[in-house]
Amino acid sequence: MIGPMIGPRGLSRAMLASTFVFGGINGWKSASTLVPAAEPVASPIAKRLGTSASTEQLVKANAAVQIVGGVLFALGVAPRVLAVILGASLVPTTLAGHRFWETDDPVESERQRTQFMKNAGLLGGLFFAVLDTGGRPSIFWSGRKAAEGIASSVEATTASVIDSVGLSSQ
Repeated sequence: MIGPMIGPRGLSRAMLASTFVFGGINGWKSASTLVPAAEPVASPIAKRLGTSASTEQLVKANAAVQIVGGVLFALGVAPRVLAVILGASLVPTTLAGHRFWETDDPVESERQRTQFMKNAGLLGGLFFAVLDTGGRPSIFWSGRKAAEGIASSVEATTASVIDSVGLSSQ
């Protein structure tokens, strides 16, 4: 179900999603030029996934995830799940594209560090989106309340059984 677009949550999701949509479009269009930077990150990912996909194909797949995921996230479709997916796509993007620690040029290093930290901030925003229940109780709260209810019911039933068989302490 598509959530409401109006209000602070919808506005926040749209603002956060815009970076992924536009970054994904850029990544898709310029995938071939991103291959050299992506190679050190893409090769281990491909091996771990057991795929023979080229680095360019992986860059395009990541771009597609960011475009589609960003649009759906902005629309409020499963925002918590999509925040996890977008966060997962952001990690290799950041590690491949903003390796400030490998740059000798101080100006370029500072530029890459800034982009790295921007992406870290985006990841923080996505983390907030994962935790946002939209005002509804979280699954952890609901689970705890259900467990408390079950424990109370078991306690009451046990006390009733003990009383009915005359085992209660006097």
